[in-house]
Amino acid sequence: MKQASSSADDYRHFEQASEWLAGLDADAAATVVSAGGDLALLVDSDGVIRDIAGSERDFPDLGQWIGKPWSETVTEESRVKIADMLASEPAAQSRWRQVNHPGSGSDLPLRYKAVKLPSGATLAVARDERAMARMQQRLLQVQQSLERDYLRLRQAEARYRLLFEMAGEPMLIVEAASLRIREINPAAAQLLAGSSNLPGHALVAQISAEHRDRLIAFLGAAATGASVAPAHVELARGGAKVILSARLFRQQGEGFFLVQLASEGKDHLGERERLTLDLVERLPDAFVLTDAALTIVSANSSFTEMVQAPAVQQLIGRPLGDYLGRPGIDLDLIKTQIGEHDVARNVATILRGTDGGQEEVEVSAVRTGEVQAHYAFTLRLVARRLRDLPPATRDLPRSVEQLTELVGRMPLKDIVRESTDLIERLCIEAALNFTSNNRASAAEILGLSRQSLYSKLHRHGMGKIDDTEAAAE
Repeated sequence: MKQASSSADDYRHFEQASEWLAGLDADAAATVVSAGGDLALLVDSDGVIRDIAGSERDFPDLGQWIGKPWSETVTEESRVKIADMLASEPAAQSRWRQVNHPGSGSDLPLRYKAVKLPSGATLAVARDERAMARMQQRLLQVQQSLERDYLRLRQAEARYRLLFEMAGEPMLIVEAASLRIREINPAAAQLLAGSSNLPGHALVAQISAEHRDRLIAFLGAAATGASVAPAHVELARGGAKVILSARLFRQQGEGFFLVQLASEGKDHLGERERLTLDLVERLPDAFVLTDAALTIVSANSSFTEMVQAPAVQQLIGRPLGDYLGRPGIDLDLIKTQIGEHDVARNVATILRGTDGGQEEVEVSAVRTGEVQAHYAFTLRLVARRLRDLPPATRDLPRSVEQLTELVGRMPLKDIVRESTDLIERLCIEAALNFTSNNRASAAEILGLSRQSLYSKLHRHGMGKIDDTEAAAE
């Protein structure tokens, strides 16, 4: 049997129905009709539903339809379709029509095909379209999501395109495989050739012949992802000397270089500045520069080695707290000291490496700037030096054994007071050692007020309150 098309003349009927279906009784016919769809309705000549065949689990409201006009069981916009199906001639081949029935949560979509019977009644066979409706809804949601993503991408592309075009620094995008210029901004076009007609040309053609091998070697090293120093090359046009840096990125499986050019005569550091930067880089002590949020901006090779990082580029942009100090304690303490005294000196803390190891370090720090504040930290390893020192000896007020020997000699409350004093003194001494004898910071660590700490120091005979501290209180 061929599937029905939109035209009744193209529909093929059984040619041997009388031979094969002559003995079909009413029950068998009902079974055949039920097998042809998920739901079947018998509607009389007045349009009233007289009988239904279908799963009450899938269609729980079926029993309420019997005895009601078919048109009253559908939504308002579907009633015209019901009237068309009921008005069709018995010999006419009706087509499938989408009809919605109102439901408690959402409408029930069904596709009906109505057949007029010789008795004047109408047999309506329906197929459940809820799965198709859910699929269409998901498809619509995916399509809308794709359209939103596409719009965001277009907007981001427009913003970065504008930034690329308006940047005063000469920049190019170069194909990694062929070293041909893919895109160039006006600043680079003016520097290289005085025009923007450079896309498609080889970058090496813009460099003087004696420096082309240097350019190719530099881009080859940059293609490996390694951190390489900028290359000093000479342009073919005019012989101007420029500093060339490049960063590899990939897009749709292809490699590209973002190439930046800077004139050697522009914004060039003086001899004193170059010497300072070179000495900081070669310092045996670690040096790290952060922004106001304590995110790493720069670091020297000693800090990179201490934290076991492959290159300083992998540290830039990371929070300093990932490597230095106990989370939420040491760096906050250092910032507090800088805020109060403009500098923090010899703060004992720990440095964590990328491999999970830890080292004891002393940190000194200072802040520069107010609007765009930056913090500079110097770190020195002290664990090895402290291990070489002879162990410190001091008499504790009482050992644990001595305290337990007091049982039977002193009341329990006096023993508890002795042990409390011992623990309190040990904690205060540890806090003072940790903060390099900074009493204000020690009080913050212990969760005490300064006055309370000074009182406990006086009670344990560990220090006196000087006039400056008393005036501060």
